[in-house]
Amino acid sequence: MKPRAVVLLNAAAGSVASTGVAAVGVRVSNALARSGLAADVRPVDSRSVAAEVRAAVAARPAVVIVGGGDGTLSSAAGVLAGGPTPLGILPLGTKNHFARDLGLPLDVEAAAGVIAAGRVRRVDVGEVNGRVFLNNCSLGVYPDLVRDRETQKTREDRGRGPAMLRASWNALRRFRVRTVTLRADGRVWRVTTPLVFVGNNRYETRLPALGRRNALEDGQLWLYVARDVSRLGIVRLGARMLLGRLERARDFEALSATELELRTRRSHLRLAVDGEVLPMVSPVRWRVRPEALAVLATAEPS
Repeated sequence: MKPRAVVLLNAAAGSVASTGVAAVGVRVSNALARSGLAADVRPVDSRSVAAEVRAAVAARPAVVIVGGGDGTLSSAAGVLAGGPTPLGILPLGTKNHFARDLGLPLDVEAAAGVIAAGRVRRVDVGEVNGRVFLNNCSLGVYPDLVRDRETQKTREDRGRGPAMLRASWNALRRFRVRTVTLRADGRVWRVTTPLVFVGNNRYETRLPALGRRNALEDGQLWLYVARDVSRLGIVRLGARMLLGRLERARDFEALSATELELRTRRSHLRLAVDGEVLPMVSPVRWRVRPEALAVLATAEPS
């Protein structure tokens, strides 16, 4: 008898929404069957991913497979981290940062083959005020931009590209900096900045691997704080990032830690957590959970 897998497809994920959840479900089911897995495929709402994963785990499947983008995977990881059930990944989102950093194929059939191979790799997860994340969190100009982009897409019915351009313009027009107190493994300092970024392991800041992570098992959070506090400075920072010409001494301060804390005079904040803007209460505390998540992956990322 083929090993049983539960597959949860986020109906709102980029590739699923554009193709149709029924068509994607058939394709996924067939691909897994060819790879030797009997799959129970279920469409889920993005708001119910965590609850559906809990229900799936209770049935003790061989693997819980999640199809969607980084936000969907992050919600699933919040349930699976620390437990024995591995996560199988079908990268069906728009960016698929986590899948790319794992070195996973982005094609559904190839991803199904990786899952069926059953090779478990244990990777770190981050945690912010008790909420698990896979990629990164940020405070400042980026969450403001993401929040406005989603508003542009839904209320103004704009596509992703035009919505991002309009949101970027609005973020610059409303530009502001924040003064925060940071504590990292015993070090404390106060800084004024437009952007605080915390990554689950180290992000590359130069081409050709800009924005990628070469390791997901180093057991470290990486803190990046933008240095320039002017509106023009954040434009220059964005341009250098796009060109792969970021310089640590000039553009940002960076350090690694296992625990971080951020305090501001404002008690309620908005953070972008794996691409989703969430409310948080100060102080904001991060920690790394080394190798807490079992994922099915064949190899280290190149």
